[in-house]
Order: sequence, then structure tokens, then C-alpha cells
Amino acid sequence: MFKQYNEKISYPEIEAKILEFWKENKIFEKSISSRDEDKPFTFYEGPPTANGKPGIHHVMARTLKDLVCRYKTLKGFRVYRKAGWDTHGLPVEIEVEKQLGIKNKSEIPVFGVEKYNKACRESVFTYKDMWEKMTERMGYWIDLQDAYITCTNEYIESVWWSLKQLFDKGLIFKDYKIVPQCPRSETVLSSHELALGYKETKDPSVYVFMKLKESSFSGNEVMYFLVWTTTPWTLISNVALAVGAEIDYVKIRTDEKIIILAKERLSVIKEEYQIIDEYKGKDIAGLEYEQLFKYLPVNKKAFYVVTGDFVSTEDGSGIVHIAPAFGADDYELSKKNDLPFLQPVTRGGLFTEEITDFKCQFVKDADPAIILKLKEMGNLYKKETITHSYPFSWRFDNVPVIYYARESWFIKTTSIADKMVELNKRINWCPPEVGSGRFGNWLEDNKDWALSRDRFWATPLPIWMNSEGDMFAVGSIDELKEGFIEKDGKRISVKDVDNIDLHKPFVDEVKFEKNGKIYSRTPELIDVWYDSGSMPFAQYHYPFENKELFEKNYPADFICEGIDQTRGWFYTLHAIGTMLFGNITYKNLVVNELILDKNGMKMSKSKGNTVNPFDLFDKYGADATRWYLVTTSPPWRPTLFDEEGILEVQRKFFGTLLNTYNFFALYANVDGFTFKEDAVPYKERPEIDRWIISKLNTLVKEYETYMEDYDLTKAARAVSDFTIDQLSNWYVRRSRRRFWKSEINKNKLSAYQSLYECLMTVAKLTAPFAPFFAEELFKNMNDITGIEKQESVHLVDFPKAGYTEPALETKMEIAQKVVYLTRAMRAKSNLKVRQPLSKIIVSVPDDKKSAVTEMKEVILEEVNIKTLEVPDDDSGIVNKSAKPNFKSLGPKFGKIANKVA
Repeated sequence: MFKQYNEKISYPEIEAKILEFWKENKIFEKSISSRDEDKPFTFYEGPPTANGKPGIHHVMARTLKDLVCRYKTLKGFRVYRKAGWDTHGLPVEIEVEKQLGIKNKSEIPVFGVEKYNKACRESVFTYKDMWEKMTERMGYWIDLQDAYITCTNEYIESVWWSLKQLFDKGLIFKDYKIVPQCPRSETVLSSHELALGYKETKDPSVYVFMKLKESSFSGNEVMYFLVWTTTPWTLISNVALAVGAEIDYVKIRTDEKIIILAKERLSVIKEEYQIIDEYKGKDIAGLEYEQLFKYLPVNKKAFYVVTGDFVSTEDGSGIVHIAPAFGADDYELSKKNDLPFLQPVTRGGLFTEEITDFKCQFVKDADPAIILKLKEMGNLYKKETITHSYPFSWRFDNVPVIYYARESWFIKTTSIADKMVELNKRINWCPPEVGSGRFGNWLEDNKDWALSRDRFWATPLPIWMNSEGDMFAVGSIDELKEGFIEKDGKRISVKDVDNIDLHKPFVDEVKFEKNGKIYSRTPELIDVWYDSGSMPFAQYHYPFENKELFEKNYPADFICEGIDQTRGWFYTLHAIGTMLFGNITYKNLVVNELILDKNGMKMSKSKGNTVNPFDLFDKYGADATRWYLVTTSPPWRPTLFDEEGILEVQRKFFGTLLNTYNFFALYANVDGFTFKEDAVPYKERPEIDRWIISKLNTLVKEYETYMEDYDLTKAARAVSDFTIDQLSNWYVRRSRRRFWKSEINKNKLSAYQSLYECLMTVAKLTAPFAPFFAEELFKNMNDITGIEKQESVHLVDFPKAGYTEPALETKMEIAQKVVYLTRAMRAKSNLKVRQPLSKIIVSVPDDKKSAVTEMKEVILEEVNIKTLEVPDDDSGIVNKSAKPNFKSLGPKFGKIANKVA
């Protein structure tokens, strides 16, 4: 007998039972092994960091990944899903520093790098059990037993191989540049890391007087340049002022001072003034002024005006102060004009001892005191506050990035920028506007990748150098074994070392001797994003193993992550793939946006509006949570998360589907129906059966189109609409009397078979989205009928669209519209459906009249009206009138507008 459910059904209990069924029968493994080896569908898993807890946003991304992979399995593809763990970098180090009570980077060498990295290695899987539990509980099928781990020697060796390839191509270089730097971790940030941390913040905006030195230009008068900056702390390192060569500047007199600024920026002057003279910027180039803060001596000519093509009059005063150590334009201008270089700031963002008034203060924190000192010195014209977007460290709360001149290693991604743009056009982005807009614009504005990091727990940069600057890259463990370490004054070949660890401090001890010269490793590590961007090949330990496996699975058919990864993983995958293989790394990509609370606020622990996914699973089940996340809005739009929405999904879709199944099971059990009879040919079935089967097959075609286009929300909504509106509210409701009859005849058999086919097909279509309940529904039916030979809905083939009657679908759709409009009119007139009415007149276009006439009995029965009339035209029914639009007539006809009207 078909299983039946009471009203107190527990979806979480059903899911627990299904999880056991999957585990005991190895259904996930069979879903892969049962598919054709020569028909692969490749999915890449973006590796999460397992030393942080999973949240609701992870459920969203994993739902999308899982449902696409399950769908492709139904379509006959072999979809191997290899899990991965991101185990390097600042996310790990931050947690370890907290555990060890480390406040500053300088404490780590004292603590011991080996001990510190050991703690990092132990920390990387702090929440691995929680991640695995969530993965299993939500029904995300992925191979956790064969996961790639970025801190293993095998993975690092593949990364080293790739870096050597880039080094040998001349794409890795060392340079002295202005780079964004996180002062808390004291390390460089790449442009894609920088993009992850922008937020709106308030900063001081100050206008400062810089006094001109006496010269033939100033004569005996005291004059000042008016200079604007939003980084007062950089004024201490000022060495020049920049003007635009062709910009117009004016000398003005106020009651108190003679001031020079751009003519277009006179609006910043708050008092009355008189223009004395005008100049082009090039005419005042070379004028000298007095050093503002005299903490630091200079060893070159400084404190004079130069021209720069980056100077504008959009804001400020049109005069830019130049501090070469803290700005890219400033640095380039200093090289061009041979300006001195003042950098009295540590990598941690603290003023050095020379800056006596502000020593050891964090530069941004010192801004108020610096502004106060400017006021005391008489150099402050005015102070304002601006709100603007500024980069903060992507891994530390409220730590502003500073721009800092230093030597770093870079990857020359600018040299392949055009190729990346070209390849991006071959990727199917969902939605397209992210690929052409956000990501495309990012590629167009490409900057060289700041690769190196000055930290401790990450993949070491495999470059060895001698004292003369000669260098080479190591691309494998075998190459590393050609080196040696020194112990107790003796050289020991790396070949003779047991348990080689490709991390600090071991790799720092390895040296090479070539042509009588000793080579030592450069101390830097690499950007953790390079690790994750290498996963397509490093997960297989390519090229040292699995060459054929990698080549078969590259590029990926599908990846999916959050919108922030356009500057992260999506970019690094694309850049590395372009540089190494000259190819795209992924063909199809689904982007999911942020999950916000129901008020549109970003979720955070401090606001108390975060959601524990385990609580949702225990309360509503994973299926309802998954279905809600996918159907509430397209994944690439922000989701306003409301727990009430899950309850509604559970009630409307799952409740309706369950009730429809219960209806079927109740009467099938009474009549002993088990689908052992021959199927009634579709053309011999009653009209309503032919209609629902046609609608079902149309749904299958629509669903397949949506899924192939990765329009996942529309696919799920189509299933929901069919189940609620067509199957339950129309077909079952209108067919109930057929099931109530005592005898089993062809008509009743047709009803059972039609409803069974609908339920079974809906189970298959629902399976990718709600894998647990779909399995329960499938097993309940198939365990009795045995029609499907597979033991699980996740092992069957995708349903093939069969019998359709488009004309019948159209007729029924017209009838339904008439019914719904009539019911609406009844409601508006407060006439309940159970109150019979004598007549309804339905005016429709000529091409729909026959449909209304043919469906007359259905319509009358639904609306409880005795007769239906379809008039030849709508005269006498619809009053038509025209009302003049004088806003349009007036300008055109003027005084005669009334006559025209």
C-alpha cells in the first residue's frame, strides 16, 4: 500500500531517514558511477576556510551548486564533485593570533615561526566537522573524503610548478611601487583583495596654507598656496606641490592673506576676495615654498611646484600636495622630478621616532592631532568632513588600508589584460551584466597582481636569489632536493631530509650553490588567492600526477560563488588560466548576491540579525530552506531573508504536493491501484487528463530550457506553479468525483495513471532543488509500482517530454481566465460562488470565441452560473469614451486646444 501522512508530518524527520537511506545504499556514489564516463560535466568547488563557522550565505551557494550538479546527473552526465579546503593566509593567522594572544606581527618570530605555523596547521580545521555536518544535513553532495587541501605538499608543489612557468615566461618581477597595505598584518594587498574591503567612511578634508618663499614672483608680499588633502597625516612627508600645466590659477587677496589656487575652485573661499592676477599652471611651476613640518631633513631639492597631468579641478583647490611614499601618482612624479623620498611610517602604519609629536601613533588616528597642530601653526584654512568610499582590510574589522611605497613581487597581468577580456566574452555569466559590467570593467582596468606577502602561514614564493641579484624559480620537490641545508656547520642535501615541509621555516633554510654562488630563498609568501585560483590543476597534483584527469576536466563546465568573488576567486581562476593555458577556466558561472535580513540590512553578529542554518534545518527542514532561497528571488539579486517565507514555502508548495500525494494514496489504496494495468493511451483519456498530461510535458520542456540557461529560480517557480495552480487547484479538484466512484473503469484508471505520472514527474523535477522530499515521494510511489528500475530518484533519467495538445492547453487557459475574472467580479459584488446566477456574458476576441464556447460547461460549473453568452461584439456591453490630454494638446494647439478637444 502507498504510504499516507497525517497533518503532523515532520519534514526534518523525513530528511534524517532519507540521509540514512543515501548513506546505507551509497546513492551519491552510484549517481556518479552509473553515468557514462565519457560524458563528464565538470564542477569546481571554491574552497571555504574551515576555521570559520558556516552561515546562511554558504547554504545559498551550496544549494545552487548542488541543484545544478543533480540536474546534470539526471541528464546523464557523470558529475564528479571534489570538495576543497582553503587552509592558508590571513584568515587562519588571525584566529591563531587570537588563540596565542599575539598582538603584533613582531611577536611571531619571538614566539617561533615553526611553533606558530604548527598552530596554524592545527587551526585550519577547527570547524571542519561543522562544515561537513552542514554539507551532509543540507543534502549537498560532494566528495569530502577526497578533498583537496591547499596546505599539503602535493598542492603546494603544483602551485610552485605554475609559478615557475610564469617566472620563466618573464611574468613574475620584483619592483618598488606604491601598494595597498594592511597595517595590522603589515603585508601587501592585491588589487582584488583591496576591492573586497571598500566601505563608506568619514574622513577629514582640510585646506592648508603653504607659504611661498621670497622671490621675484612674490616680491615683498607674503603669499600662500592653498592645498587640499583628505589624508592630513601625509602632510608630514610633503616634498612638492603639483599643478595642472594648462589649468588656470589665480592670485587673490582676502582681508588676511594673498592666496593662490585654481580659478575654477574659487568657490572654496568663504570670505570676500579680490582677484589680483591669473596664471597658467606651467607659469607658476618652479616656485618654492617653505617646508610645512620640519621633522625630516631632505637631501635633494624639494618644496617647489611641479606639473602633473593627474591634477584636476573637480574638487579641492586645484593644487595637490606630493608625498612620494604614500601615493602612486606622487611616486611617479617624484621619479620624474628627482624629488626626495620621506617615509617616516612603519609597515604597521605607525609614525617613527623622528616625528616627535606623533611618534608611535597610527597615522589615521593621528589626523585630529595633526589638524590641531596645523591650526596652532596658523596653516589651517578650513576643516570639513567628507563621506566617501575607502578601502579597509578585507580580513580585519575597521582597519583602514594605507598606500605605502615598498619592494614587492608582482605578476605582470597587465601583459595579458587584452587576452583576459577576449576570453571573458566566451564565458556564460548568469546574469550576463555581471560578466560584461562588474567583471568586465575590472578586467579593463587591470593592474599588475601584487603577489608577495610578508607573513608566515602561506605558500612560499619559490624564488632563490644570490647576493648579486641573479635568481631562479624552483618548480618541484625534486628541484628543491638539489639544494642543501646547513646543520651543525655541515651541509646536508635536501634529498637526505625526511619529512620535507614546503612551508616556513624549512624552505627558508634551503640554499643552492650554482657556479660558486650561494642562492637563498626570497622570504616572501604568496597571495592566498593564488592558491585557490590554482585549484583546477593543483587539486589533481598536476602535472606530477593525473595529467589525463586534469585535461579531461579543464575547463570547468560550471562554477558558482558569491558576487564578491568577481574580485576574488573568479578573477584569479581567470587570470591564472589565461597565463598558464591560454584558455577560459570555466564555461558557465552563476553569481549569488548577498543575503540580507528582511529589512535589507547586512547580517552581522554585532547587529544580532544572523541566522543559524542548523536551526532552520531542525525547524523547517533543509528542503524548505533550499526551496525558499532559490525561489524567493533570482540568486543574483539580494535576498531579503525572512523566516516566515520558509514557513510559507513549506505550507504552499510542500504542503500542496503532500496533500495531492495523500489524496492519490488514499484512493489508490482503497481501489488497490498499483499501476500494474496497461497504460490507457493518451488519446483515449478524458479531456481533463489529456490536458494535465499536456501541461506536464510542457512544464518538462520549460523546466529543461530554464535549467540549461541556468535560470534556476524560474525552473523552480514553474514546478511550484504547476503543482499548486494546475495539478492541485484545477485538475485534482475537478477530478475528485472520478476517484470517489466505487467501480474501477477506464475513466477512473485514466485518472489514477494521469495523477501518478504527474506526481512522479514532479518528484523528478523537484529532486535537484528539494532532494529529500523528492526522494520520499519517489520511493513511496515506486516501491509499490516498481515502474522505475532505479532505487532512487537521483539515479533516474530526466523525464522526456511526451504527449502534448497545445490547442487544448490554450482552450483550458482561456477557460481558467474567464473563471478567475468571474470569481473576482463575484467577490467585488459580494456574491459568493455557492449562490447561483442565471447568466454571464463573456466578450472575447474572435480567435478565442470558439474556445469559450467549447469550454462552456467547465466555466459554468466552476462559477455556478446557469447560462453563458458570447456576443458577436462588445457594443452595448463596454462604454467607450475619450478624454483629452490638455498637457499634450496645449503646447501643440495653443488657444484652439479646446476646439480640437
